[in-house]
Amino acid sequence: MIATAFLTSAAEQRVIKALPHLMDKEGRIAKSPSLFERDAYQMWLRENPDQQSGVRYDVLWQSYISGEYTLKLELLGRVENGRANARTVEMKLDVKDRLRHWNHIKFEGEEFHGFGQIVAWRVSIWQDGEMLAKEQSFLWE
Repeated sequence: MIATAFLTSAAEQRVIKALPHLMDKEGRIAKSPSLFERDAYQMWLRENPDQQSGVRYDVLWQSYISGEYTLKLELLGRVENGRANARTVEMKLDVKDRLRHWNHIKFEGEEFHGFGQIVAWRVSIWQDGEMLAKEQSFLWE
């Protein structure tokens, strides 16, 4: 019975953390490694949308099984006239070890600039068409 419980829990994947960061025109989220500097620069980028080139989601997730996964970023937004927007960005991952992983997924360029304000987001880990884990903003449906 104990071995069965261990195998069931060990097969779980989970998203531990998802951190959205605006990127400047050089692709940076901060000008120095300081967390204080990063937060100040993020505020400056929010106040200066003409200096933004996109958004990067830094995702910390854990897997106990090696294999091929898909990291999916789903965004909901609105444009000036109130019309809703939705976009999905996917990234293939080939996991060789059974540890925590940091991956960065970006939404940038002309598609980012034409999207409008991001209202809600969800990041998820998929394998063979099945969602294994997710983390989402509080406004996600």
